[in-house]
Amino acid sequence: MLTVTVLGNPGDSSFEPLKKLPSDIHLTITDDFEVIKTAVPQSDVLAVGIFSGGLWARTIPLAKKATWLHAIGTGVERLLTPETIAHPAPLTNGRGVFRRPLGDWTVAMMLHFAWDMPRVLRQQRDSHWEPFTAPGIEGKTLGIIGFGGIGSAAAERARPFGVRILALRRRETESDPRVDQFFRPEKMNDLMATSDYILVSTPLTPETKGLVGAAQIAAMKRDAVIINVGRGPVIDEPKLIQALQSGAIRGAALDVMDQEPLPKSSPLWSLPNVVVSPHTADHVEDFLRPAVECFIENLERFRKGQPLENIVDKHAGY
Repeated sequence: MLTVTVLGNPGDSSFEPLKKLPSDIHLTITDDFEVIKTAVPQSDVLAVGIFSGGLWARTIPLAKKATWLHAIGTGVERLLTPETIAHPAPLTNGRGVFRRPLGDWTVAMMLHFAWDMPRVLRQQRDSHWEPFTAPGIEGKTLGIIGFGGIGSAAAERARPFGVRILALRRRETESDPRVDQFFRPEKMNDLMATSDYILVSTPLTPETKGLVGAAQIAAMKRDAVIINVGRGPVIDEPKLIQALQSGAIRGAALDVMDQEPLPKSSPLWSLPNVVVSPHTADHVEDFLRPAVECFIENLERFRKGQPLENIVDKHAGY
């Protein structure tokens, strides 16, 4: 009998596929710490649901028997406590499962700014008829900081619009049909200076915190737009706000922030050249189900003794 505990709301319909697991798997789905205290010490597998990260720090010390840890979502920065890093079990995640809706949202934001939808909506609100010419996105350049699952999905969606794709990658890579030019990290400012739209889709690690800082923002074109679907602290938010307020850059579309929920006092709420999304760019209908299915596929590999997919480097942070 394989014992699996999932930290999450047992009433969440996204977990329904787990209830069809083979009978030789004893499954517990719970966010009740009293149940956790009984179930987790007996569990071979411990998984955390995307909305249950706060339970992890209290739970991981109990997982003495677990030989596999899994994050059903993608981000693991909140889970990488000293106890998790020291735990001998591998940690995996749902890397890539949300890449398609995030790629869609990226292109939606590019189109939003390319057709100056803020102006369209403002003129509609004011009953003001004033035709104007928009730049469109054909022939524009999208620079991608973090060419993983999300970045590649955005590239796939943007290229049919005639968009040129640049991408920043730390590791050496072979040519990719989706990318016109790769940049090494030391050439990041060149990518920023060349791009009309910049997508930030890198995970949050000690190395990426503040990666897009004052120098990088200053390198951007005056009519450039930055889009962040990765993690808020990757961008120096105060410097970004300064650039947006002064008109040093055209705009920003932010699905993630330094602090979430975004404080009511933040200038980002009222800046006319900013789109604020409450960390929901990947929340399409039934969006958690692919992440749960990814976990089930990995669980089958675990049962068969096959190598697990999406193993997280606990020290690198992704």
